[in-house]
Amino acid sequence: MLMLDPAQLAALAAVHRRGAFDLAAAELHVTPSAVSQRIKALEEAIGTLLIRRGTPCTATETGLRLIRHHDEIALLERTLAQDLPALAPGPATLRIAVNADSLATWVIPALARTEGLLFDLVIDDQDVSQDWLRRGDVVAAITAHPGPLQGCDTIPLGALRYRATASPAYRDRWFPDGVTLDALTRAPALTFSDKDQLQTRWAATRGLTRAALPTHRMASSQAFVDACLAGLAWGMNPDLLTAAHLADGRLVELVPDTPLDVALHWQFTRLAAPALAPVTEALRHAAAQALVK
Repeated sequence: MLMLDPAQLAALAAVHRRGAFDLAAAELHVTPSAVSQRIKALEEAIGTLLIRRGTPCTATETGLRLIRHHDEIALLERTLAQDLPALAPGPATLRIAVNADSLATWVIPALARTEGLLFDLVIDDQDVSQDWLRRGDVVAAITAHPGPLQGCDTIPLGALRYRATASPAYRDRWFPDGVTLDALTRAPALTFSDKDQLQTRWAATRGLTRAALPTHRMASSQAFVDACLAGLAWGMNPDLLTAAHLADGRLVELVPDTPLDVALHWQFTRLAAPALAPVTEALRHAAAQALVK
C-alpha cells in the first residue's frame, strides 16, 4: 500500500497555490530544488503528472485530488489536537472560495471570531465559486448554488440584497425619462468581471432583456461604490455598502424599491466538517445579522 509523504503533498499544494516553485519554496522554507525533488518523487510514486509546469504552475485533476486530501488531513489533525494538545501541528490553513461583496461586507468579522486557523481566500463570483469546491481546490465555499454536491453539505445563509444605484446627477443625465431600453444601451454601467451578471439580471427584471450594457470593468466592491458616487456609472451595489449613501441622498436607486436578492450558501466537504465547525458557526451568526432572510 502506498504511503503518501506529507512533505511531498505540502510541496504539491504550495506549487499549485503559489503558481511557482520558488514561491512554494519560500513558503515551505526549503530550496526550489527540494520542492522540485519532492514533486518529482510524488509523481513517480503516483505514476502520473501532478503539476503542469508553466506560468503559473497548476495542478492536474489528480494533483487537485491529492491537494484536497492534504487539506482534509491537516484539518483532521487540527481537530485531533483539540483533544490531544501535544499533537498540535500549528494553525491549519483553510482555503475557501468567497465572493468579493461578501468579503467586503460581512465575512471578515465572521472569520475574526475564529482562532487557530489561517485563511487562504479565493475570490470569485458566487455563481462559479462552487466550481472551486467541485475541483477539490478549496474545502469550502460561499456560493449561490444550494447543491447538492457529492461529498459536501450545504447550509443556507440568507440573501445579499443589491440595488441599482447611481448618483443623482448621473441619473438625471442618463435617465431623464426613466430606465428605458434606449437609455440602458447608452448609459455606462459597471461590471466586476466577465462572470458578473448582476446588472443584466436586474435589467431583465425590468423587462429589458435585450439590453446590451456599455460597461466599465473594475474588480473591486469598494470601487463600485466610489464609481457610482463619482457619477462614473451605475451598478448593482449591496445595501450593506450603500445604505448610508442612499439615506443621505448621495446615491439613488435607478428605479425605487427594486432590490435584487442573491441567495448565498455555505458549502463544505463532509470530511472537513468537524474542523470547520467553528467557522461554520461564525459564518451562520454573521449571516443572520447581515443578510436578508
